[in-house]
Amino acid sequence: MIQYLTLKSRERTELIDITAMVQNLIAASMVGSGSCDVFVMHTTAGITVNEGADPAVKRDIANCLDRLVPDEHYFTHAEGNSAAHVKSTLVGSCQRLLIDRGRLLLGTWQALYFCEFDGPRERKVAVRICAD
Repeated sequence: MIQYLTLKSRERTELIDITAMVQNLIAASMVGSGSCDVFVMHTTAGITVNEGADPAVKRDIANCLDRLVPDEHYFTHAEGNSAAHVKSTLVGSCQRLLIDRGRLLLGTWQALYFCEFDGPRERKVAVRICAD
């Protein structure tokens, strides 16, 4: 069964920690061992796993992506958000995470982030939890 998270971003480029939200879905599913697919249903957003302990890492990733793919005049997409599409392609739109003993299997410092590249907006993330 697929479940959905609804998120509201506040900035143009923003990384939102959704680890606890996904963990709550896993707990409610009562799956002890399996996998969890997380899919961003938008072409100007992404999903990634990275450090969750130091908030500076989120800012550094967002700032680096903004420098790598700036909003430039040479983009031809009529909506004016081509940079967001490129960032989404670089980061990716899905992650498969393992579940062990009813918990996301993440490293000590890891967290799951929704990556907003064209905010602020309301967004949907699809989550599918599968038992072994």
